[in-house]
Formats: sequence, structure tokens, C-alpha cells
Amino acid sequence: MGIKGLTALISEHAPKAISEHEIKTLFGRKVAIDASMSIYQFLIAVRQKDGELLTNDAGETTSHLMGFFYRTIRIVENGIKPAYVFDGKPPDLKAGVLSKRFEKREEAKEEGEEAKETGTAEDLERFTRRQVKVTKEHNEECRRLLRLMGIPVVIAPSEAEAQCAELARGGKVFAAGSEDMDTLTFNAPILYRHLTFSEAKKQPISEINLEKALEGLEMTMSQFIDLCILLGCDYLEPIKGVGPKSALKLIREYGDLGAIVEHLKEKAAAKEEEAEEGKKKKGGVQVPDFWPWEEAKKVFEKPDVLPADEVELEWKAPDVDGLVQFLVTEKGFNEERVRKGAEKLEKFLHSKQQGRLDGFFTVQQKKSPEKPTGKGKGKETAKGTKRKGDDKKEASSSKKTKTKK
Repeated sequence: MGIKGLTALISEHAPKAISEHEIKTLFGRKVAIDASMSIYQFLIAVRQKDGELLTNDAGETTSHLMGFFYRTIRIVENGIKPAYVFDGKPPDLKAGVLSKRFEKREEAKEEGEEAKETGTAEDLERFTRRQVKVTKEHNEECRRLLRLMGIPVVIAPSEAEAQCAELARGGKVFAAGSEDMDTLTFNAPILYRHLTFSEAKKQPISEINLEKALEGLEMTMSQFIDLCILLGCDYLEPIKGVGPKSALKLIREYGDLGAIVEHLKEKAAAKEEEAEEGKKKKGGVQVPDFWPWEEAKKVFEKPDVLPADEVELEWKAPDVDGLVQFLVTEKGFNEERVRKGAEKLEKFLHSKQQGRLDGFFTVQQKKSPEKPTGKGKGKETAKGTKRKGDDKKEASSSKKTKTKK
């Protein structure tokens, strides 16, 4: 689900934090990609002309494999080295969200059956897409495929976005790649969106710089996490009556979520008292009786992840025979296309690439103004997180001073 309204707030208040790139300009970068989000994306997007999922002669779904194989090759062709991170066990707080998703899928299934009788083709396609569920088998097949392609696979202890953020903070990769904005809430220094989109969409890669976002929003990392929880995240529903603009205003006025919750409860109690006296109608903003924001904040601040320095990412030569056996023999892919894809992987994963221009510079931290330090994980300033560089001492696109070696 991500964070509701966060992109719009950053666009309005911290426009310098968002930049767009053609994929070819990201050559030389290593990126940790949220695989679990990608599987869902491919099951939704990679379909036949009639809107049905791609299947082989045996009736097995292949949309997720088609998406991973060809989109990953496109990424590699443009000089990017992807590493895919898969979800582990979801936090206990996410149980409510997962339950609601299940209910919505069941509703879509029932509505889809009705659409077959009375609805349009567009209605049927919409309800069919809402029924998509990523299974254990989908995950296992994608991991098998990626390993045969020579692409690193990481299975996170818990949330994939949190693990991607950890790898970026630890310098194992330059950026985290996901469509979920909560990747920033997990303290990813750089977030790439649309990286695995189809080339036909002609969608530029969106880069969001956390340090610049915090600077534009004028808040610490701790306050940013509070804002994201207030907007509504995967662990808590937003408070009814508090939209993105009012959430930002509350953070700026009261400083932290604890003070905001206390203020909203006092305000609701006062309004209820006035309603009982007949002075005003009952209503307004009300904090749910059970709204464990402190627990949600702990998940964002100290997520269950593998420490970056314990994760080794290695890009290997593809196993061509293994790919042919899996994709062609078992899944019915075209052998010529699979072999050509393997050739591209071999060529671009292991060929010597021209170094990025920013690889010829060292980086000096710019002195930040005196502001309180946030509570997020890592060595952070009020603006964001200081992290290790990529190989060849890549300079991040964060606001820093560069001097020649």
C-alpha cells in the first residue's frame, strides 16, 4: 500500500528531492529491488491481449517469469546491476492489512462472476486484476529464475522494503528500487521508482532523495516517520479527518506524533462534551481506541533486517542450460529468445563498463545547520542519513560538496 499522499507532499514542499532520469543514465549503479512488489506488478501488467494472465500449454501462469526475465535483461542492458530482495515474515502489526486485502480479493471474485454475466470487458478485467494474489510458488519460481540468470537474491527476515533500505544505507547498493513509498520511511537514502516498468510505457525513472525531502519538509527523520504513520501506512489506518495537508500542519505545530495524538484526543473529548450539552453536533477527528502508533514507529526505526555488512551480493554468469531447462522445457518459453537473453546477461553483467563521472570525485559532508537529530536508524543528521558510498566511491545525488582527487 505504501504511504498515502506522501509523493504529493514531497512534490509540493520538497520539489528538489524528486528528479527524473532515462534508464540509460543510471549505468554503473547497483540497486536493491523489492522483488515481492515486482511479482505483484508483473502479475497485474504482463497479460495477454484479452487481459488474461500469460499461461503455458499446461495452464501454468508465466506472467511473473516473463516479467522478471525480460525486465531484468532490460535493466542489465542499461548498465545497472540489480539485486532482488524478497519478503520474509510480515510484522504482526500487518495482520489487519493482510486480512483486509483478502476480503477485497474475495469481493472482487464475487463481482467478477457477476461481470461475466452482465458487465463489460473492462469491468471483467478490473475485477480479475483485483483478485491477483502472490503465492509461495510464484516466489520460489522467481528466485529460481533469478539465480539461473546470475542475479543476486536476498530473502529478508521480514519486509523487503526495509531490507532494500538497509542495503542502500550500508553501501552495498546505490539505491533501493520499489513502488512503495514506505521504503523512504525505512530510511532508504535514495529511492528509484518505475525501474521495472515496461519500456512501452516510456515512464522515466523517478529518483527520490531522502535527505533533500527532509530538508524541504523541514523535519527530522523521526518526524518524517511520524508523518508517514499519520498519513496511513501498512500497519495502521490513517485517522479519519486528517489528510496530507493537515498531517503536515500538525507535525509542524506539535513536533511529534505523541503530542499530536494527545491533542486530537483532548479535542475529541471536548467536542463530545459540547455535543452532550447540545452546543455542537458530535463528530470531527477521532483517534481510534486501538491505534498503536508507537509499535508502528518501532517497526520503521528498527526493522528486522539482515545487517548490510553480512550480505554478499555477487553477480554471476548465467546458467544457460539451466535457463533452457526451466523456461523452455518446463515452462514453454521460446528457446531462441531465452538463449539470446542469456547472451545479453553474459555480455552486460561481466563486461568492463566505463566508470561514472562521479566516480572520479571524493565526497565531503556539507556542514548541516544546528537542528535536533532524528531517531531513525544509522548515523543521521536532521536532514537524513549518512551512508557508505557505492563501489568506485560513487557520489550520491544528495546535497554534498565534491572536490577532485
